[in-house]
Amino acid sequence: MTYGYAIARTKKLKRHNLAGSEAHTARTRETPNADPEKQNIRLIGSTEQNEHLEDLVLAKIGQYEQKRKIRTDAVYCVEILLTASPQYYRPDDPTRAGYYHEDKLKQWVDANLKWLQDAYQDRIVRCELHLDEATPHLHAYLVPLDKDGQLRCNHFFDGRQKMMAFQDDYHTAMQHLGLERGIKGSKAQHQDIKDFYRIVEEGKDLEPGKLTSEQLQAKSADRDRAIRKKKEMEATAKQLVKENEALEARIQQLSAENQQLRSERTQLADQLRDLPLEDVAWHLGLTQDTKGNLRWKGVGHIINIDGSKWYDFSPSVNKGGGGAIDLVMHVNGCNFKEAISWLNDRFGESEMERAVTHHAREQAAEIARTEPTPQFVPPVEDESNWQAVYNYLTQKRGLPENLVQHLHTSGLVYADSQQNAVFLMRGLNGETTGAFLRGTRGEDNTFIGYATGTKRTEGWFYIRWGGQPSDEIQRVVLCKSPVDALSFAMLEVEALGEMPQQRTICMAADSVRSVSVEFLKNIPTVVAAYDNDAAGDETAQAIMELLPLSCRVRPQAKDWNQELLEQLQKSEQKHNKQLERD
Repeated sequence: MTYGYAIARTKKLKRHNLAGSEAHTARTRETPNADPEKQNIRLIGSTEQNEHLEDLVLAKIGQYEQKRKIRTDAVYCVEILLTASPQYYRPDDPTRAGYYHEDKLKQWVDANLKWLQDAYQDRIVRCELHLDEATPHLHAYLVPLDKDGQLRCNHFFDGRQKMMAFQDDYHTAMQHLGLERGIKGSKAQHQDIKDFYRIVEEGKDLEPGKLTSEQLQAKSADRDRAIRKKKEMEATAKQLVKENEALEARIQQLSAENQQLRSERTQLADQLRDLPLEDVAWHLGLTQDTKGNLRWKGVGHIINIDGSKWYDFSPSVNKGGGGAIDLVMHVNGCNFKEAISWLNDRFGESEMERAVTHHAREQAAEIARTEPTPQFVPPVEDESNWQAVYNYLTQKRGLPENLVQHLHTSGLVYADSQQNAVFLMRGLNGETTGAFLRGTRGEDNTFIGYATGTKRTEGWFYIRWGGQPSDEIQRVVLCKSPVDALSFAMLEVEALGEMPQQRTICMAADSVRSVSVEFLKNIPTVVAAYDNDAAGDETAQAIMELLPLSCRVRPQAKDWNQELLEQLQKSEQKHNKQLERD
């Protein structure tokens, strides 16, 4: 439950303002709207009448040697006004001025004194509890000394951010009392205390008795509408503040992450760069030629350095190279291992690793440029094992005989020397890029794998069907394996009673990593037809995240081949019953 707002105000006091502020808070002069019959309480500071606020402030400042002369217009003290909404002190009758619950006042005072002590320690030289006005409140006087004892008000209250932090800190300390913070970031201006008292005094001249009952009712209705509107605006403002704070926190988090990434990128770039060859040349005992900044001379060497490349123009050498390791090997006449040891000794382990990394990268890049790309070689066909593979696919897997024979004749499916069913994988241009292998030897052979050299991201086992051969592909169905892809196609033909009208590709892609997003994003319909289990759901979900317009289709059985086998079994049972009736 909330009891209104925790309220904290500050007023900066220069030296000539101290006496005037004290006259008000110590009640040495008349204060509008103050009840002279009620006694205020001094909670911090002496009750001696002859003790003046200015003396307290100067004494506190004098405890520390000021490194700079204090300016005449410097802030010597900050008056902090602390209070709460009337409904906190008197929840049963908020409009009853001067009335408060003793227990709630004590809790509030204790919480405020603790906050002042925690936040400012002995910098608070006086604190007064005022009970002679409409609502209890505290006046605390802070001497703004920093941790080094220097008078610096801007250390505490300079700028909007510090003032917001001040309000946040005070609200946190009062939150357990059920007090809310004012709207964060509000640009509302607070009236000076003198103006407030003037308005109160002017209000004494109003004569509500002259108003008719209708006028009073109208004013009351206006007041109620204004209160409701105010509450609605406050609720909206608070929600906007929360959203703004969340956005600010996110911005700060992203900024920190961005800074971390920039730092890591810089470190990585440094690690990938070779050692400066000028530094290496200097450690090798070479001297830079004053006539040419790129040329370094030594015994038997005239070496020109240009970035990561070097060339020795010495008549007896005339040889060039690249990188720190090559330069060390050349000048010192040592081998690769000795050059690394020398770099480690002169530059340390991390810098030596930089040189080695650069050397390896350069060598790898050269190999990639000159070495021919390995070409996939399909497994050798073993025709003697084809009948066994054929029987496995048609009898154990239930695939149509004419389909299997057509794939074999087309060279897309055959047997290897281990009696594996070989399903050739092709790119979309028809180039063979790999092969999927399915073990068929024995009763419970579970072997599946890929032939050596297969490029899993550049080719797939697939068949085209439906529509006309010249039609554009309108639909792609993705399945876990070649057997499942063929099973899905047969089930669809059986369900439709004919080939699909759309030109379709049924493709085996067992992982989201093997899916060609560039190709599929231009296809009108993409179907993720994976197994009816958690793994199938996970693969389909990953594909749908990459291709938001794709859809998920599940088999009724565990997978499409199992569903095909169950359907064939039902058809056979139905056929047998028909024969029995005949």
